[in-house]
Formats: sequence, structure tokens, C-alpha cells
Amino acid sequence: MDTRNRELLVEGARAFGIDLGQETVDAFDRYLKELLKWNQKINLTAIRTEKGIVLKHFLDSLSVYPYLAGSSFLLDLGSGAGFPGIPLKIVEPSFGITLIDSVLKKVDFQRHIIRILGLKGIATIHGRIQEKWIPEKVEGRCDVVITRAFSDLKTFLLLSGPFLRKGGLAVAMKGEVNEGERDVASTLEESRYTLRRTVSFSLPFSSFKRTILLFEKQ
Repeated sequence: MDTRNRELLVEGARAFGIDLGQETVDAFDRYLKELLKWNQKINLTAIRTEKGIVLKHFLDSLSVYPYLAGSSFLLDLGSGAGFPGIPLKIVEPSFGITLIDSVLKKVDFQRHIIRILGLKGIATIHGRIQEKWIPEKVEGRCDVVITRAFSDLKTFLLLSGPFLRKGGLAVAMKGEVNEGERDVASTLEESRYTLRRTVSFSLPFSSFKRTILLFEKQ
């Protein structure tokens, strides 16, 4: 990661209340280099530049951090190349995190990054959230179930329910949210959630529009 992109990472993280030390920046640098190397052989992400990865993957993943205070155990659905779970683990080692993805090559990459960065208290699952054996591992004990690109909002909420403790948060990280997605009354009634907060913003140093929706399980 060149000097300019390191500065983007540090300053962008600061916008979310995160101060990155040199060791943490070095961990992100290793992550980025491995992602670019693996991406030459297998399709992990369509974003193929250092700056794009820093902005659209690393900083986007960290944008949710201010809303996770007091959380201990996070489940990341459809985590792909590890986002947002691995960046959150890097900046907050106390988080217990489980990553789930249905694509084995992406899970293999997650395991590779976890190993080379020496991350502890983070696990991976290869499978689909709908499979009956998966809830046995984490059922009913998650503080947060989070996703960036798993499914439509209604499906995400319905599938997250069994994993969340009462009062836990289902957190959907999305782009600009249209009116249809904002009209979640029937979804909430069906899945027993309360919409606690909607946060709309642009990623630092860019015009990329993002929205974070936080739902509390009743």
C-alpha cells in the first residue's frame, strides 16, 4: 500500500472514531496485498486497485464500528473476502466473530488472512445460512448479525432472527436505500424487529453513498 493510500486509510478510519496505529495499518497492508494477489487467480472482488480496496472495502467495513459499542459476538453473513468481519476484528480484537459464506474459495481466502495475520477469536463457516446444521453453532447468542451484500432486506431479517439474542442488532450495510426498502412495516411485523436507526453518509474522500440500517430484535 503506497503512502497516499495509507493516509487515506488512517484519515478515513479517524472519521469513524478509530485511531489506527502502525501495526494495525501494517495488518491492513498485508490484507490488501494478499487480496490483490489472490484476485489474479480467483474472483474475490471486482475492485482491483489499492485505493478502491481502501475506500470501498476497508473503510466501508469500518463505517459500522461506531454503532457496535457493547457488542461481543458478531455473525457476518455473506462475508465474501472477509468484509466487514475481518476489518472489524483487526481494529477491535475483543470482538468474537464468525464469518459465513457459501463460496468455498472465498472461505479459503478468509482462513488464509486469519492465519497470516494471527487473528484469534474469529471463525469461518462454509455453507448457506439456510442449512439446518448452521444454527446449532451460534443459535440465539449473537449480539449482532451483519451483512454488506447478502440478500434483500426482508430475507436478511428473517434469516438473522434465530441467531440473535433478544435485544440484539441486525445490521444491514447498503448503498442508497430506495423508498421500497424504507417501507419495512410488514417485514418488521413478520420478523419481530424494531428499526432503531438509519444512517446515510458518503464514504470518506469519495462520493460513494452508503446507508446503515440497525434493527433491534424484540
